[in-house]
Amino acid sequence: MPRRVGPTVIRLLASDLDGTLLRSDNSVSQATRDALAAAEAAGLVVAFVTGRPPRWLHEVAVATGHRGVAVAANGALTYDLHTETILAEHPLPPDQLAEVTRVLRAKIPQVRFALEYGLDFGYEPEYRHDWNIVPDTDRAGRPLPTPAAVELAELLDKPAVKLLARGRGMAADEFMDLVEELVGDQVTVTRSGHSPLVEISATGITKAFGLAALADAHGIDRQQVAAVGDMPNDVPMLEWAGQSYAVANAHPSALAAAGTVLAETNDEDAVATLIRRLLQG
Repeated sequence: MPRRVGPTVIRLLASDLDGTLLRSDNSVSQATRDALAAAEAAGLVVAFVTGRPPRWLHEVAVATGHRGVAVAANGALTYDLHTETILAEHPLPPDQLAEVTRVLRAKIPQVRFALEYGLDFGYEPEYRHDWNIVPDTDRAGRPLPTPAAVELAELLDKPAVKLLARGRGMAADEFMDLVEELVGDQVTVTRSGHSPLVEISATGITKAFGLAALADAHGIDRQQVAAVGDMPNDVPMLEWAGQSYAVANAHPSALAAAGTVLAETNDEDAVATLIRRLLQG
């Protein structure tokens, strides 16, 4: 049965992954697995709302027992973790990708781009990330599509669910603020990490957008949603949900947006603790 928090019945639990539900080593603790199983058994819809694309969700699906649905790519995709299939997507069209990258390259010459297409990925040859972007397999040993390292014009010839822009030699907040100033009236700009890497989606596409669509599909009111996160890309979701929480290690913007700041960090299984509290009513 759905659980009550004060006067409100919570029917949907939405959690960010990196820095929130996942530990710093990207593992899912046994306590968290048990808590997620208990939430589903109690009748809650479990949603992982993440900046990750589907190609980085198989290991999470395995680690969590193929539970729940993922609102992926910062709201641009809905992905069923039980069947590992894309249910809906909201991409940026090629003409908009071309205009945004033109403006950013003109004003920030050192910027380099990569694009998430849903199940595939492409990047400029000089693009550098904080982790290996071209592994042969995921952590479960499944072969991954080989990303395309090609010139920008070739990357822009098809719709993409997310445009990644890397600002070399800039502070993370400084770079995001500049990108927002330059193209924020055309697209949605956010970030999910501590490096100068911004994530760009179509206008209006945020974690809140994807979560609201999922809640609506289940006939769940926003007041019946509990959401937890840690970074700037979680802010729209935290502001939208009826009950919102930030883990103790969260970015200042997420701490400010959350209704409640949890005492625990992601490495202290904050989400598992939150689930137990919600289920206790």
